[in-house]
Amino acid sequence: MTRPKTRSDEQVLEAALRLIHEHGPEALTFERLAKACGLSGATLVQRFKNKARLKQRTLLHAWDGLDDKTRTLATDIVRTPAGAIELLVALSQGYGGIETYAEGLLVLREDLRDPVLRARGAAWKAFLCAALAACFAEIDDPPQDVGLLMASHWQGSLLWWSFDPTIEVAVYIEDSLNRFVAAITTQAARKP
Repeated sequence: MTRPKTRSDEQVLEAALRLIHEHGPEALTFERLAKACGLSGATLVQRFKNKARLKQRTLLHAWDGLDDKTRTLATDIVRTPAGAIELLVALSQGYGGIETYAEGLLVLREDLRDPVLRARGAAWKAFLCAALAACFAEIDDPPQDVGLLMASHWQGSLLWWSFDPTIEVAVYIEDSLNRFVAAITTQAARKP
C-alpha cells in the first residue's frame, strides 16, 4: 500500500509561488498546484479553503521571504551610504531579467488589491526606509526622510530600467544609486 504524499504548507506555498512567478497570478489554481506539488486538489482545498485564501497565503509567504532577506541584508551591511547601496543592489538581484520583472509587477498588483498584503508592504517600506536612513547617520544634516527618498529612487530606477533593459538590472541600479548618493552627500556638504 502506498502512503499518501505529504507536503508542508511551506513546500506547497513555495510551489504556488513558483507558479505565480512563472505564469502569473491567474495561473494559480488548485489543479495546477496539485500537479506542481504532488498533492490532490481535494487536499489543497481542505488546507486552503478557496483560491483567494490560497493566493493570499502564497503572497504572505513571499512577503515573509522578502522580510527575512531584507533583515539579513540590513544586519550585515556597513552603516554608510555605500552600505545602503549594497543593500538595495542585493535586493535588486532577485528580479532577474525583464520578463521576470514584468511578471513581478502582476504580483504587485495582487498585493495592492488586498488590504492585508498592502499592510505587509507598508511594514516592509517602514523597515527598509529606517535601515537606509541609518546608513546616513554619520552624514552632516542628511535630507529629511533620506531613507524614503533613497527607497523611492531605487523603485523608480527599477521602473526606468524596465523600459530599456539593455544592461543587467543590478548594474543599472548600482550606477543610479551611486549618482543619487553623490547628489545627497554633495548637497549636505554645501549647507553652511
